[in-house]
Amino acid sequence: MFKKNTGLKDTPLLISAQGIHWSQQRLLAVASQLSMLVITVILITNVLITLGERRLQEEWAVQRYSELQTVGALLADKISFQQFRTQMFAKSEYLRQYLDNPGHKEYQRLLTSWDSLKRSTPELLDLALFDADGKFRIATSNTFGGMSMPPALLGNKHNLGSQDIYTSALEFAPISGRLEPYIYQVARLETQDQTVRGYLVTYNSMLQMLQAIKPAFSSNASPLLLFDNQGLLYAGASDLEPLARLPETMGSSIRQSYPALWSKMAASNFGQFHGEDATFVYLKLQLASPNDAKREYLLLSYIRNHDIASRFFQWRNMLLACAAILTILATAVILLTHMFRLEQRARQNSIELARGLFRSNLGCVLVNPSGRIVSANATAARILQLEQDELPDRSLQRILQLEDELYASIKQQLADIGEWRGEVQLESLDNAQLRLHIRRYYASRQTYLLITFEDIGELKQAQQEAFLSKLLTGSNVATALTTPSGQLLKVNDAFDKLMQLNGDISHSLAALLENDLGNQWQRISQLVSMQGQWQGQILCTQRHGSCLQATLKGYLDQDGEIEYLICTLEQATPRNKVEASGDLVPHRSTILVNLRDLDRYFKSMSEDEKLQASLLLMDISPEGMLSHMSDIGQLENRQHEVEMQLLRDLPNSYQMSHWQLGKLIIILPETDANQAHHYAVKALASLSENGLAEGISIGIAAYLPGQSLEQFLGNAEVALKRAKQTGEQNICQAYTRQL
Repeated sequence: MFKKNTGLKDTPLLISAQGIHWSQQRLLAVASQLSMLVITVILITNVLITLGERRLQEEWAVQRYSELQTVGALLADKISFQQFRTQMFAKSEYLRQYLDNPGHKEYQRLLTSWDSLKRSTPELLDLALFDADGKFRIATSNTFGGMSMPPALLGNKHNLGSQDIYTSALEFAPISGRLEPYIYQVARLETQDQTVRGYLVTYNSMLQMLQAIKPAFSSNASPLLLFDNQGLLYAGASDLEPLARLPETMGSSIRQSYPALWSKMAASNFGQFHGEDATFVYLKLQLASPNDAKREYLLLSYIRNHDIASRFFQWRNMLLACAAILTILATAVILLTHMFRLEQRARQNSIELARGLFRSNLGCVLVNPSGRIVSANATAARILQLEQDELPDRSLQRILQLEDELYASIKQQLADIGEWRGEVQLESLDNAQLRLHIRRYYASRQTYLLITFEDIGELKQAQQEAFLSKLLTGSNVATALTTPSGQLLKVNDAFDKLMQLNGDISHSLAALLENDLGNQWQRISQLVSMQGQWQGQILCTQRHGSCLQATLKGYLDQDGEIEYLICTLEQATPRNKVEASGDLVPHRSTILVNLRDLDRYFKSMSEDEKLQASLLLMDISPEGMLSHMSDIGQLENRQHEVEMQLLRDLPNSYQMSHWQLGKLIIILPETDANQAHHYAVKALASLSENGLAEGISIGIAAYLPGQSLEQFLGNAEVALKRAKQTGEQNICQAYTRQL
């Protein structure tokens, strides 16, 4: 019927729309995809470059941190060595001779020895001698000559022995026109009887110590700064070109110039900090003598971000080149994909034209000779609840869920007369109803089927509405159609007028008849479910002698469940509730299955009804009936027969319930002791006529104010035990009310 379009150049075009056309929408799609491609490549490239630089920064930080550890360890070792050296200076022969004989000759020899030590030790700035009172005596220069001993070291106030060396904190001293960071070490000079003879002080340059350590373990291009625990700079300010926000002069504070970096350094002993201009690595170290308080210092190094970028320059160029190549390749893929789609769209134009031939409001399906769907319109896809592209090549039989026999008969009828009409129901689509019209066509020596169908679900619903209306209007009395819960669905004019609804059916039957059916609706529903209907008198008025006979009938579905209730209201003559009995099913005459249902019924009674109520407990098992297990079935049959006999004669206001095997409960509303006893005698007589009274005992109790159902039943059990002991009429009463 249709030719496959194998190539646009070899196939003549029926209309120009079948050819390749770059529409404005297609061009915008290409432009947007290329724009997104470029933006994506740029973002990914920037991310890779950033990650690469950050990786290089981390590698540098790890290497630099290792160097800072080495510098810190060597600095601690150097200070320890200086303590040992200060101790050796304190034990020198020249110093001892000067202290023993402070003459001019000894003085010159001591100064000459100290000058020689200063020249051979670059970090040694000066040596000084103080007497036992802390007063300055001699020094090699005037730089530290005017200084005095710390009062805390004098006398015995400080725990400083002859073998101990006190190391001070970092301080500044002006040397050669600039501030020089230094530390001094103090050795205590004692006689043999441990009398203080004086103090030897050595002054060491921290800057010289760092310059001696640094070249052996790091590049001169890497800065190294030393701070104390308050953020004051003691070394490294003049090594390199200063970085913005870092201290530039000795004694300036990094806490004020770079608070973010200082808070990071103060919070931990080591770590990294990535700033806007550089990456920083810091290490906290402690320098102290054994008898002194620990003093913390921080070593800091950094590398500028542009230095990292320059090191990553080659990798950056390689990434940019790869990104450009990938962009070109992706662009080619996008353009080729659009070209392929245009070619594919052009090949499908003839099929689209064929679809347009049967595109209508009805669902249309074209089926090939093998029973497979060739094409379908949008309406068919919507009705079958499938995507339009999913329908081709599917089996017609499975789509329409046709049985083998029905499908064979359809094919036979198509072969005979060329068409078939009918209805099918699709269970998988919520039992949707479809009306089918199948026609046969010949094309290219093959038979094709054109199927049109429509959803007749709304029609079926209208038919259901008509059926419900027929159920409703078939009665010549006040009639209402309700749900199983009593919600009104439809009412006729007589019911509307009687209940004064004025066309408003948004009510419940139980709510409309609250005084008569409201508290009993569950019982009535159970009775309708068991026996198919319920009848009772409602809206009775004693003064006018009028009453309505209410009849509830159940309409069952295929599963035997109540689907609808039909309520009819007819005029009737009031009946005496106690004496009324007969073939009609009385009001409240269903047998409740368990004690919970009876408890709900008991609680639904008003207090006035309870005050006039009695309870009858009947034991229907003859003595010796349960002598062995095989008699249980016999007892069940006997109980069923007794229940049916009692239920037939049960007044419409009484309620019967199961309790135990062989025992029944009957609640008697508005019944005093005499009436209850009269009913018990009458019931036994009725059972005796049918040969069912053997072995039956009855206990009767009257309701007392405030009792629960359990207490009410307990009183009846007491009466039942007494009834079994009398051996006469087997009827006994207990807990009767005072009349």
